Amino acid sequence: MEKKVRVRFAPSPTGGLHLGGVRTALFNYLFAKKHNGTFILRIEDTDQTRFVEGAEEYIVSCLKWCGMVPDESPEQEGNFGPYRQSERKATYKQYADQLIADGYAYYAFDTPEELDAKRKQIPNFTYGLATRGDMRNSLTLSEAEVDALLASNTPHVVRIKMPENEVVSFTDLIRGHVSFETNLVDDKVLLKADGMPTYHLAVVADDKAMEISHVFRGEEWLPSAPIHILLWRYLGWDDEMPQWVHLPLILKPDGNGKLSKRDGDRLGFPVYAQNWTDPKTGDLTKGFKELGFMPEAFVNLLAMLGWNDGTDQEIFALNELIEKFSIERISKAGAKFDFEKAKWYNHEWIKHTTSKVLLPFVKEEFKAQGTVLNDDNYLERVVDLIKDRCTLLTDFVTQSIYFFTAPEGYDLDAVKPKWTAEKTAFFESYALELKDGLTGIELEEKFKLLAAAHNFKPGELMLPFRIMLVGGKFGPGVFDIAVALGADETLKRIQKAIAAFN
Repeated sequence: MEKKVRVRFAPSPTGGLHLGGVRTALFNYLFAKKHNGTFILRIEDTDQTRFVEGAEEYIVSCLKWCGMVPDESPEQEGNFGPYRQSERKATYKQYADQLIADGYAYYAFDTPEELDAKRKQIPNFTYGLATRGDMRNSLTLSEAEVDALLASNTPHVVRIKMPENEVVSFTDLIRGHVSFETNLVDDKVLLKADGMPTYHLAVVADDKAMEISHVFRGEEWLPSAPIHILLWRYLGWDDEMPQWVHLPLILKPDGNGKLSKRDGDRLGFPVYAQNWTDPKTGDLTKGFKELGFMPEAFVNLLAMLGWNDGTDQEIFALNELIEKFSIERISKAGAKFDFEKAKWYNHEWIKHTTSKVLLPFVKEEFKAQGTVLNDDNYLERVVDLIKDRCTLLTDFVTQSIYFFTAPEGYDLDAVKPKWTAEKTAFFESYALELKDGLTGIELEEKFKLLAAAHNFKPGELMLPFRIMLVGGKFGPGVFDIAVALGADETLKRIQKAIAAFN
């Protein structure tokens, strides 16, 4: 019987969620939903020294914003809990003990000072095949010495004993056949002195316990793969080992190395999904959400970093991504992150989203600026007029503020040099033509007829009219603005502007 698809996103609660992490979550989610499987959130918090208060809640919030709600998680318990590794601590020691008993792991009693001394003595020191014989461990000490050290609770770790002169091979669903020589892999710690497992032991034990079918993770985990594969084998779980999918890196815009938070700071764009405030330093790191990205656009652009459906299509809703997603279409090569392209995705999503759907986003942006908008019908009309001009959700405020507040000042440099008494007369006459119920086309027709009667070309008057209503040389069609503002407000703005222009 074919194994049921069960995948997990397993972040560490150590800070903000990098867009590479969100993409890993996304590919897990898409694969699970495509195959009617289960998407699991597991919090890998075994390294208590790096635990950051609030990070788990932040991860949950990011996934929720992206529309990727886990089927099983610390918040949504299934039959395979607990879903925090720290709460599974009691389950790991048995596996470390089994590995030691079977000769696949050993106790290491080396103190931090002894390890530091070795690092100073040997450049690029690693604890493994070439050095383990010179260290203080259960491979070099007598059984009696080991028993005495254990009986006296001497601090120690458990390390995997990497085999000599073996090749560990496996099939990666993106990269094909992958091989590692065991002599080049060090004896990683499996169980720490505090009794907590390291990632290596915990991830294998938990993937087995949770019946994980496929492991999607970044290619930076490839060097750890031989350790994990050997642990599956040594613990007797070969037949239940998940299939491996090591995702390509998200690269810096120039393609030189993995994209980091530092690169985002340097180049002026976010690399986190949402704002993250470091609870220790108070430092704020900006996120895509607060910058003004729609969640649909953020998910869309992430999906296209290293995957495509084989066509020229670039805009995908989440349900389309689920339908089209396949591992075969994931690239082996790293994907360069292009912030201009990211903004393009957002612009496309804003343009093609109805004003009714955009409404809560826009109201939130105005609220953040201290303006509460209650007339939804009016706001929808405004959103429809300006959404094609907005790249970020934050643009809605700057692009539409004049619909709610008359301009305080005007671009006089664009008007005054060519302003005349005749133009004043034209606008005073045009103001008398204004009345509610007219369409933009009707207002434009009256404007052109009156311009001809005053011996003006319409083009000479359009810019002054726009600046009267808006304050500057921007915005949608000026007659559409006038219709939205209404006759009374348009009249007031014309009169106020004439006084400023003269």
